Amino acid sequence: MPKRPDMTKHRGFPSGMPGHGHHFTIRRANEKGVTPLKALQRLARPNSIEHRVDAAFLHALWHHFGAEPFERGNLDAGRLNLLFGREVVPAEEPFDPTSYEALLRIDERVGRKSFPEAFEDVMEV
Repeated sequence: MPKRPDMTKHRGFPSGMPGHGHHFTIRRANEKGVTPLKALQRLARPNSIEHRVDAAFLHALWHHFGAEPFERGNLDAGRLNLLFGREVVPAEEPFDPTSYEALLRIDERVGRKSFPEAFEDVMEV
């Protein structure tokens, strides 16, 4: 069995959206390799559950990391990919989309336009 890559676990970061089964973090590194980050088309309509989950994830990112760069670590790639290239962007050059150590940051201007509720102190879900 191959050795799992090292992965930062963001202590205190919510594991998902309560009552909905949507995950924000992963428990352990993928032994088959790191899932690459890539921008995925977002089909969620405003006020849909998918839109609220994306907003809740951005809310958690903003209140945990703020405007500072953060390591990808154990953040769920599927959830990140829905924000990647828009609200969440690389914070380093060159950027390795297949690294748990890759640095990301929130593009606050884009985030506030897409999900203004994510930047409130308290977000109703």
